[in-house]
Amino acid sequence: MATYEGGCHCGRIAYTVEGEIDQVIDCNCSMCSRRGGLLWFVPREAFTLKTKEGDYGTYTFNTHRLQHHFCQTCGSSPFTEGQKPDGTSMVAINARCLEGVEPSSLKVVQFDGRSR
Repeated sequence: MATYEGGCHCGRIAYTVEGEIDQVIDCNCSMCSRRGGLLWFVPREAFTLKTKEGDYGTYTFNTHRLQHHFCQTCGSSPFTEGQKPDGTSMVAINARCLEGVEPSSLKVVQFDGRSR
């Protein structure tokens, strides 16, 4: 199993995540289309925040079920937390914020979040 390092541009938010990136989601909802992220969903247990918990801004909208975290210094949006429909905790990693990962090498699946 691979381990990836990720975080924001300035380093205020840093994390590690374990797993294999089989695909990423390119969502067209009002938030994701502006942010430009490619989302890799992992179980919460696979994610380890290396910097201070809560040392970031959080934005919610629509159903308020997802906590979109961003760096208040550089503005990067490296991860989102929430729950799957079955109630298990998950993290949506912005694959563009992972070190050593080339986005063009990833399988990208389009998701119509705008219509939901």
